[in-house]
Amino acid sequence: YSEKNGYLESLLKALRVPVSSQGLVFSKTSFQLHRISPSNPRAVYFNDEVYVGWVRGGDLLELAAVDPQLGGVFYMMEQTKTDKPRFVRNDECLQCHTSNATRNVPGFVVRSVYPDQRGYPIAPLGSRITNHASPLIERWGGWYVTGTHGEARHAGNILFNESSSPERAEQLTGANLTSLDKKFYPTSYLSAHSDIVALMVLEHQTQMHNLITRLNYETKLALHNQQVMDEALHRTSEELSDSTRRRIERAADDLLRYMLFVGETRWQSPINGTTGFAKEFAAIGQRDKQGRSLRDLDLRGRLFRYSCSYLIYSEAFDALPKPALDHLLKQLWLALTGQTKDKDLQAIPPEDRKVVLEILRQTKTNLPAYFLRDN
Repeated sequence: YSEKNGYLESLLKALRVPVSSQGLVFSKTSFQLHRISPSNPRAVYFNDEVYVGWVRGGDLLELAAVDPQLGGVFYMMEQTKTDKPRFVRNDECLQCHTSNATRNVPGFVVRSVYPDQRGYPIAPLGSRITNHASPLIERWGGWYVTGTHGEARHAGNILFNESSSPERAEQLTGANLTSLDKKFYPTSYLSAHSDIVALMVLEHQTQMHNLITRLNYETKLALHNQQVMDEALHRTSEELSDSTRRRIERAADDLLRYMLFVGETRWQSPINGTTGFAKEFAAIGQRDKQGRSLRDLDLRGRLFRYSCSYLIYSEAFDALPKPALDHLLKQLWLALTGQTKDKDLQAIPPEDRKVVLEILRQTKTNLPAYFLRDN
């Protein structure tokens, strides 16, 4: 315990969450909203499996973990010194974290809003759930953002009023900040940054987690519904029904397209963060014999160098029910070998497909034997 920030620093170390992942959100969009403001932003930290929220002066640390079967599971830890600090399950979080924003499963959200002087979202201006397909101009409203990105504009680092027009780039004056010294006093924060690269990885990761969870839930529900129908009709069915198969395949195909970055937004100027996040993030990746990893960042015109999500290595991905995982991996192989019928997947450049397939063959365990074939 520290008088400076409670259990935050020791908790991040215990959970192996890097300080460089810190993102600062000053909109009042958390259950500790009464303490959050432009002068006292909420800090969010993450790794592949855990999210941690901290508010300066707050009573609680907020935690969310990725459970391979349940999806997002939420906890609190009191910021009071005690001999036995503990995590307490907090299912009230599911009021917001199971909705259209999370694909209607327990999950995670990065939201862009347009806050007023106090940090309250201005409802008439709307809000957006952001991921790697979101145009930069729609991202990070209500967030602080440090980093450079050329002429592109985003909605971070500024306040709005009801007459604002966020779609007009000339009104978005918070671009290319490398210091937040004029925005708030970072006393007690572990970092004075809100790295643009960390925020972009966070956006990709949250919706990827949600799509994995959605496929898990849809498959289990589809299989359960088929079992109920079979029992009601006194029949024994070893094969999936057409409706069951379609339900599973639809959710699997949605995940596949997202994990291969179909529709990803592009930009013109290189993006650079202000911390060591990019280097730390890439350093822990599984690498093939040529030193390539799905965690390698590009940042010159797209987020990652190779068009396949690193969360393919996650426990949640591997824990998908067999009918879902079988279909997903088969469609992934067809896409990477150029045999898919999906026109968007066909549009992935052949060299990109080739490299991803080579990386997976050397680094991903338990792939089906057909992954070793080219066609």
